[in-house]
Amino acid sequence: MSRRHRAEKRAILPDPKFGDLVLSKFINNLMLDGKKSTAEGIVYKAIDILDTKAGNDNKDAGDGEGDTSAVVYKSKGLGFFHEALKNVRPKLEVRSRRVGGATYQVPVEVASGRSVALAMRWIIEAARKRGENTMVDRVANELLDAANERGNAVKKKDDTHKMADANKAFAHYRW
Repeated sequence: MSRRHRAEKRAILPDPKFGDLVLSKFINNLMLDGKKSTAEGIVYKAIDILDTKAGNDNKDAGDGEGDTSAVVYKSKGLGFFHEALKNVRPKLEVRSRRVGGATYQVPVEVASGRSVALAMRWIIEAARKRGENTMVDRVANELLDAANERGNAVKKKDDTHKMADANKAFAHYRW
């Protein structure tokens, strides 16, 4: 790691179908072995599945009308995607802090960029561990579960918050 200056953040292009930067980052995180077109296909088919499921049931989740935010998405599936990310984003996490020979788990607030990155990572990790046959079904169902505040990614966020709450006695070691 260089001590001279911080690494520059690379600007990424928005995804070609919806023009959404966050979705583009999600696709890049899902990508394995540089196969971006495969990852794009998985994500776009999953959003199409969410569109059809939004037409049948769960009309209130992620459509942009009932939410407090005034953002209207190009598809209901994209609304579900953003709702899922919002429900999985952690607010607190624990960081190890060494004080006087002892290591404490100190709860700290999570920066917004890191919370989005963690949410994406947790959703993808939970989707890969699911039992459905295709990755498209896994991603779609995990996003649907996260939008409805259930599933393994939301459980991971809750566990992180519980850990931070359990260690709030060490909050005075925050730096």
